[in-house]
Amino acid sequence: MLKIGNIQIKNPLLLAPMEDVTNLAFRKLCKEFGADIVYTEFVNSDGLIRDNKKTYKKLEISDDERPVGIQIYGGNLEPMVEAAKIAERKNPEIIDINAGCWVKKIANRGAGAGLLRNPDYMQRMVELIVKSVNLPVTVKTRIGWDKDSINIIEIAKRIEDAGASAITIHCRTRCQGHSGEPDWSWIPKVKEVVKIPVILNGGVYTAYDVKKAFEETNADGIMIARGAIERPWIFMEAKELLEKGTISLIDTPEFRFNVALKHLKYELKIKETKAAIITFRKFWSGYLKGLRNSSKVKQELMKLTEYAPIEDLLMKYLEELRKESEINLV
Repeated sequence: MLKIGNIQIKNPLLLAPMEDVTNLAFRKLCKEFGADIVYTEFVNSDGLIRDNKKTYKKLEISDDERPVGIQIYGGNLEPMVEAAKIAERKNPEIIDINAGCWVKKIANRGAGAGLLRNPDYMQRMVELIVKSVNLPVTVKTRIGWDKDSINIIEIAKRIEDAGASAITIHCRTRCQGHSGEPDWSWIPKVKEVVKIPVILNGGVYTAYDVKKAFEETNADGIMIARGAIERPWIFMEAKELLEKGTISLIDTPEFRFNVALKHLKYELKIKETKAAIITFRKFWSGYLKGLRNSSKVKQELMKLTEYAPIEDLLMKYLEELRKESEINLV
């Protein structure tokens, strides 16, 4: 049972904070498919205190996606504390500290995973933020900077001592980025030394990965990142697998296209048409993955800037796939 503040959920599935991905539209979609807790994109603490409009936009949340966490990042104490206070005014359920982003321009400045190189400083940051807000504060981090400096046991203890309500561990090092196999074995090791909830992240791409992660690590929750980009319905599949031992959803082109269009409509509600469609292009690879002649269709989709032609193209493509299927059955 995961307990964070007033949140109590058994075997929860969490949508990871992802830059340029987990905006309001995508969070809403994943919530409808069963995500128990969702997180905003990374929110730059320096941008918040400078009143940057684009940064403030990332703080927007809605009641139908609760419980929701706002994740902030930065390498300096005062801006991070002030950013936490600003985020609290948006009334999320959780304030999350990003101590896991591996991107060089962030980590090398002492933010994100860069905090792993200075445990004292990380602990101090968490302590100050915990004291500055009334909401539960959580931390998302990695197992270490590189394979020769894995310090997640020490980090987890310090984060708990600092007053954090939970820790999410991406089971790769900063130097691995998103490559290589995550080492889930650190989850049970961390659970032996802390009492706060320990959430697993990394290497979870299917419902079967979710089940395996719970069984092998006894994690208090599973956070899904890239697996949700390709299959936002992974939350629904995983819950059914955990509860019933089977998955009834049939992954058809029609189902995928309906989800894609629903997702795109959500985007259109929060952005102007052209901007929404252009930023949505990153999702087409996932929705079309594995389908016959999808690369050609994707190329056509990347040229479009209006909704109606996109829907027309997908329906035409769906009809082609149906005809091919009927021919193959003959």
